[in-house]
Amino acid sequence: MAGPHTLDETERQVSTLLSDLPIDFESMTLISNLFRAGNAVKNHLERSVLAKYELSWTAFVVLWVIWIWEPIETRDIAAEVGTSKPTLTGVLKTLEKKGWVIKSQSKTDKRLVVVKLTKAGKKIMRQLFPEFNKEEIYLAKVTNPKSRTQTANSLRALAIHAQLTQSRRE
Repeated sequence: MAGPHTLDETERQVSTLLSDLPIDFESMTLISNLFRAGNAVKNHLERSVLAKYELSWTAFVVLWVIWIWEPIETRDIAAEVGTSKPTLTGVLKTLEKKGWVIKSQSKTDKRLVVVKLTKAGKKIMRQLFPEFNKEEIYLAKVTNPKSRTQTANSLRALAIHAQLTQSRRE
């Protein structure tokens, strides 16, 4: 329970309040619960794993993206993480102070900044990520093991659809 009302109470209230409108409650519930689940998972992982490393969710995702794609330009990190460049600048400053990332000027275009993990940054990710995954396993246990792949594929399809729809509008 995140607020003063349970999820069941909220769903009943919304259903009652909107019963006279032409609403697809199944779609609304799917998207609402996706949002709630995402926030709850993010909060859980920040408190259970990331707090130990003094990392926010955004800082962790930035580290993850750099770890996977390094060397990577800052503009590409911002796009992968889905954050603004000013937010990324602040996160990178924090990660630099921790000694986990290093920024340098692009060799091909001096206006661009490239980011890589330091040796300490790589070590932290190899230590942190298994702990993170243990919590992912713990959280996923409430789902049906036989339908996890199907659920993951459905969520992936929804994310891709939302991204494509957004890029068509831009």
